[in-house]
Amino acid sequence: MPRAVLASLVAVPVAVLAVAGWAWRASEAHLTGFAAPPPFAAVVAGDGATVAKGQHLAITRGCIGCHGERLQGEVFEDDPLRGRFVAANLAKLARQQSPAVFERALRHGIGQDGRALYAMPSYNFVHLRDADVAALYAYARSLPVAETPLPAPRVGPVIRWAIARGQDGAVPAFVPKVPALRWQAHADPAVRRGEYLAMTSCNECHGFALRGDDPFAPPGSPPPVGGPPDLAIVAGYGRDAFVRLMRTGKPPGDRDLGLMTRVARGRFAHWTDAELEDLYAFLVAMGAQARGQG
Repeated sequence: MPRAVLASLVAVPVAVLAVAGWAWRASEAHLTGFAAPPPFAAVVAGDGATVAKGQHLAITRGCIGCHGERLQGEVFEDDPLRGRFVAANLAKLARQQSPAVFERALRHGIGQDGRALYAMPSYNFVHLRDADVAALYAYARSLPVAETPLPAPRVGPVIRWAIARGQDGAVPAFVPKVPALRWQAHADPAVRRGEYLAMTSCNECHGFALRGDDPFAPPGSPPPVGGPPDLAIVAGYGRDAFVRLMRTGKPPGDRDLGLMTRVARGRFAHWTDAELEDLYAFLVAMGAQARGQG
């Protein structure tokens, strides 16, 4: 075999291994490079009212959608290239870990081992009030622990490559991009309460500012086409049509909205009438402002 051919046969795998090693080191530096937030110090009560509030939050904020009906944990993606993503057994975690560890994962996207989480939507929960975080912890801790075997999570090569090249990031990289609550000085308390509901429930899909933006797209990307809409659209809904959408997942015309239909039936149908009134008040006010009327 000619030396040049032999050299190329050796050089190619060596180069591939070198690039793979660089990607692994760069992605590891990212996944382990986020500072821990100040320790969560709120008091966690275990009374029935607090636990019931935590259950309501777990349902309406979607915790059971990933972590299971009893928060027992589930594997929700296992792909050799993307990785294995595992929703933790929260009932077990709440028995074994402090409220501070629980809060760090919930609101900041940093796991109990100090590593950044990739698939935990903490950007949806960064504005959860301390009392609500404590209620969720109390509810998880109140549940019987199901010893369901769960495999270790793993970030796969495709995602590691994207992270290494700066084209993707773990959850803590996105949490600071969530805007502050902007309506908490509004004269109508329903609008203030509604903003809190929306910014801890809806921005997971409808953009961090609820305007249909894609916060995960590279800078300068055009607005997404065919994705979840700008929630200013709700200003065009009558109150009854909005409530029906939240309760049944059916918009005017009864067309299937796919994910929104499933989420409404599984989560939003459990909101109280008062919560839906508040949410509607806020979204109508936001829509009016978007049209220059508010």
